[in-house]
Amino acid sequence: MSTIRLHRTTTLTPEQYIAGLTDFGPGRAKLLGNSADEYLKVHHKGRSHADVTEGSSGIWERLTYDWSDPDRVVLTTTESNVWGGASGHTYAFTRLPDGTTDIDVAVVRDGKNFKGWILGLVLKTIGKRVLKRGFEKSVDAIEIRNASLKNREVVVGLRPTKAA
Repeated sequence: MSTIRLHRTTTLTPEQYIAGLTDFGPGRAKLLGNSADEYLKVHHKGRSHADVTEGSSGIWERLTYDWSDPDRVVLTTTESNVWGGASGHTYAFTRLPDGTTDIDVAVVRDGKNFKGWILGLVLKTIGKRVLKRGFEKSVDAIEIRNASLKNREVVVGLRPTKAA
């Protein structure tokens, strides 16, 4: 079993990051590179929980998402072609006095077959860089999306004025 811990400070609020993390619409791969649209299947989505199958590059997993705690999101693997046992992800958010947010992620990978064991070993060694790069890209993409939404709100709020 491999546990990889990642950290990033962002200008996003926890709510903004959670909104990106739990956006299961088309284009999810732009926010989360390891979630290709062709693998994505939302079995159920409620106010603070979801049951989703996602993956990429021949690796898929069915996850239960729980974001009922505003400072924590837990993804539990319920089925996968390579992961089993205690596999999943936990995102913990700490609001900082300067308005930024610390995001701490724990990724647990428990291989359930030979391919999973090999991938788990790779993650323990060189794979952390790949996971870190993917996590940082997701934070950057959600920051850009949030800035774009904010700019759209400002533009929509403008009223044309009559020329004097």
